[in-house]
Amino acid sequence: MNWLLVFLGGVVGAPLRYLTDLSVQRRHDTVFPWGTLTVNVAGCLVLGALTGAVSHQAASHSAQLLWGTGLCGALTTYSTFSYETLRLAESGARFYAAVNVVASVVAGLGAVSLGQALAEGVWG
Repeated sequence: MNWLLVFLGGVVGAPLRYLTDLSVQRRHDTVFPWGTLTVNVAGCLVLGALTGAVSHQAASHSAQLLWGTGLCGALTTYSTFSYETLRLAESGARFYAAVNVVASVVAGLGAVSLGQALAEGVWG
């Protein structure tokens, strides 16, 4: 049964990632990968809130599998982040590559921390 929850979350997360990335990139006329940054930070926020809810027993292990492993696992993308960063560096946009790395790590950690803090505020 656990695999089905992960599968169903992934079924929602993968197209959500694609459509969000596409929508965000269309709004920005730049080589910077705003779409990937957006989905990764959003996934961190959701995962932080979910983890906080689970730690306060406000969400179940099944919810963690569905929303955390399934949805967030398919929504976020380390491989695309890595590829886009490498592509930026190889094309001579080293500044954007460095900004992408720093922004992704700082914003991701900030989002997961904010999500946990929100969960703490609601269920703590």
